[in-house]
Amino acid sequence: MNILEIYNKYHLPENLQMHMLRVTACTNLILDNWTGKSIDREAITRVSLLHDMGNMVKIPEEGQDREFIEIRRKYFEEYGTNDHAINMVIGKKEGLTEKELEILDGKRSRKNEQTAKSDNYEIKICAYCDQRVAPDGVVSLKERLEDAKIRYKDKPLSVWSNEEKANQLIKWALEIEEQVMRYCKLKPEDINNQSIQIYIDRLKEYEI
Repeated sequence: MNILEIYNKYHLPENLQMHMLRVTACTNLILDNWTGKSIDREAITRVSLLHDMGNMVKIPEEGQDREFIEIRRKYFEEYGTNDHAINMVIGKKEGLTEKELEILDGKRSRKNEQTAKSDNYEIKICAYCDQRVAPDGVVSLKERLEDAKIRYKDKPLSVWSNEEKANQLIKWALEIEEQVMRYCKLKPEDINNQSIQIYIDRLKEYEI
């Protein structure tokens, strides 16, 4: 099934669709400039295209229309309230392999230290690209993660609400960036909204 058909099947709003397309486009740009050991391009692409399917439950109802609120409540009824658990369930339902589900589970920002210390570049690339994409597009890693500290400071269950933990996550994220760039013919600033646009256009035709 085409990725846009999957997004529409789950009634994802356009901004959430664009986030996943941008993240995947960043991974594909890196992969086209990769000089490191052989890695699974398809796995990275498939995981990135589906990595935030559960984020529907994180979108506030305030300001949304009745249809969106009803769809969101159906998510709660069918999948629960844990966005990551929903990501895993929908990922499996849409055909992600066990290896791909491991990448999906391992790429979370809360696991940045573990990711930085591992030798799994499929997880590193997925984690790095997700942490480069803000709600409105690609930004620097530091800007994106400092913004996360502000956005989640009043959410006690978020790792980003704790200043000390958040600073550690940023430290490890920057280490992941350095590791990825070591094997890539790009600099971080080469990954931007302009350079990924061609990949977004292609990814809209991607068959999962």
